Formats: sequence, C-alpha cells, structure tokens
Amino acid sequence: MFTLEQIKQAHDKVQTADDFTNYIQELINLGVKGYDTHVNDGRVAYYGENDYAVSTDKKYDEIKIAPMANKERFIEFLVMHQDGQTDYFTFCQQAAQSGIAKWRVDIIEMTCTYFDTAGAAIIIEKIPS
Repeated sequence: MFTLEQIKQAHDKVQTADDFTNYIQELINLGVKGYDTHVNDGRVAYYGENDYAVSTDKKYDEIKIAPMANKERFIEFLVMHQDGQTDYFTFCQQAAQSGIAKWRVDIIEMTCTYFDTAGAAIIIEKIPS
C-alpha cells in the first residue's frame, strides 16, 4: 500500500506540465488508481485497490465555489495554468470562481475530469501518456 510520504516524494519532482506524465507513472508504480482534488480547501484523496485510500489535510483556508459552472472561462484558466502562467493556488482560486468543485485523475482511464458543485462533469481531459 502507498503512503502520503511516497506520493509527496513523487509530487515534489513535478516542476512543469511535462513532468506530470512521469508523476502519473510513479503513482501507477505505487499502486494509486486515482485521486480527487477538492478545490474548496486543497485536500487530496488518493485511492487504490480494495477501497484503500489516504487523504491529505487541507492545504489552505476554505475558498467559496461559485454555484454555477462557467465552462468557457474555466477552459481559459486551465490553458493559462497548463502553460505555466499561474501557480497552483491561483489556479484553484480560478477554478472556484468558475464553479469547479473538484477534479478527479483516473489513472486507469488516464483522464482528468473537472466537476461542478452538483457532481456533473464539466470537462474531461485525456492525460498524455
């Protein structure tokens, strides 16, 4: 079973969007099947086989999620972030402003899905392999 410390060590190597593919491979090697990032406070829940899960503590004070998703605006923020124009916390604030409540990385399907407050999928991205 994987630990938060192992995941942190893998995550600490991510400096650019290009590093993300290597990060995903390390998570696969650890046995992580996916993870959910909660935008309101930055908690991340990692899950694996047989309902095994570990979760981080909140990373920042709670931010309010807009009640309605604005897909077009979020896409603009996402592209900016993936281009390295914003830091992680700024991206989380922008996601919240756009009504994104969480995102789920599914390592089996190699997708990242962004959800609104009602749990509806707003955007599904394919993770490059």
